[in-house]
Amino acid sequence: MNNIANKNYDANFYKYSKDKLFDAIQLSLSNGGDYAELFFENTKSNNIQYLDKKVDSMNLGVLHGVGLRILHNMKTIYLYSNNTSIDNIMKLAKEASSIINDIKHIPQNFRDGQINDSHPLHIDPFGIPFSDKINLLKSLDEKSRAVSDKIKQVSARYIEKERQILICSSRGIYAKDNQTYTRLISQSLASDGKETQSAHNSYGALDGFEFIKNIDIDKMSQDTSDIAIRMLSAGYPKGGTYPVVIENSFGGVIFHEACGHALEATSVADNASVFTGKMGQKIANEVVTAVDDGTIVNEWGSYNIDDEGNAAQKTTLIENGILKNYLVDILGEMKMKDYSITGSSRRENYQYPPTSRMRNTYIDKGNHTMEDLTADIKYGLYAKKMGGGSVDPATTEFNFAVVEGYLIENGKITHPVRGATLIGKGDETLMKIEKISNNLELADGMCGSISGNVPTTVGQPAIMVSSMTVGGR
Repeated sequence: MNNIANKNYDANFYKYSKDKLFDAIQLSLSNGGDYAELFFENTKSNNIQYLDKKVDSMNLGVLHGVGLRILHNMKTIYLYSNNTSIDNIMKLAKEASSIINDIKHIPQNFRDGQINDSHPLHIDPFGIPFSDKINLLKSLDEKSRAVSDKIKQVSARYIEKERQILICSSRGIYAKDNQTYTRLISQSLASDGKETQSAHNSYGALDGFEFIKNIDIDKMSQDTSDIAIRMLSAGYPKGGTYPVVIENSFGGVIFHEACGHALEATSVADNASVFTGKMGQKIANEVVTAVDDGTIVNEWGSYNIDDEGNAAQKTTLIENGILKNYLVDILGEMKMKDYSITGSSRRENYQYPPTSRMRNTYIDKGNHTMEDLTADIKYGLYAKKMGGGSVDPATTEFNFAVVEGYLIENGKITHPVRGATLIGKGDETLMKIEKISNNLELADGMCGSISGNVPTTVGQPAIMVSSMTVGGR
């Protein structure tokens, strides 16, 4: 049996006989099929919202269920239920298998083995009193407001989640994991009576309350409120095409959205990506190396096993501008044949079949300084903090808002500007990244796709893009 050290499992499905679960896999494939999988989940969560100097909402929840997936001729049959009894699992298996009429498939016996826990839980957040969590949010609110009397509203949110999963499949996998997440989010709204601007900040980890305790609340409050206040008096950039320097950390959201999704087997295998068929080819400037790594200790997008039971791994997507790997799940492997599973199959919960997804995705650091990036720019934009946007994964066309921006004039970062948008195509932008700094940082976020919303990390050092279309006022 696969176990993870120092974890306290209490989900009832962990006690099920492996023989019974194997019987369910056999029954699922009794009328044919290429692959069968059971995914069990028991997740408890807590979400506290602090708004207008008081607790606005507190949502406690438990999600418990099982999903059964059969792959046949590269098509998916998926059933799920919140009843995880053995009798109901056999019923699901019988119903799913009845759809198929083909040659019976013999599953592999479950393999014995040990899964190493690479992400130690330091302090169980569910053991911390609610009063401590509320006091944390109250402090974040008070410190954010104390920055200036222009801060008119503060929203603070604390999130904790413990996700217990068990996966068994016809490929001989029997694996379990316990994933605990904590996250702190703040938003400050500033107003001078005429204009209103807002800014937000967040920190998240695959870890417990120790991570939350170590957040610098003073800095988080100051930084968030400062951005909102600074943007109140900011001007507007002129629209046009010119150089753009995009700061590190959440600046990596553009690569994630406009390029990362196009490297997932979800789109590549169905010829719905601009990068389909380009393995081994140059798709970026040679200064660009991009990585998707599910193994970074306690990072927000990490885990021990993915939602198909495969061990997490580090995957180099682009190396010195050359496409080296796609992100591949089991269905992607079946469709693409020449590419191996990368341990990046994910789903929001048991109600979704999994698919290939990003984990901790970042452009790797270069050897330039920030001064190097701006030195030769006569007029450009410094996008210090990125916001949301929209992307067409098939074409990589994107449109992203800049939350905090500054002009670059004669090599120097000068006046703050607001209302800027960055417009372009991800594949073209990759070729225009000419300089990369050495200040790599990561940032937490949530990513949505056909398998739901999952925790993902984006990141990069500051990068200089030789030309981008900038939307102004």
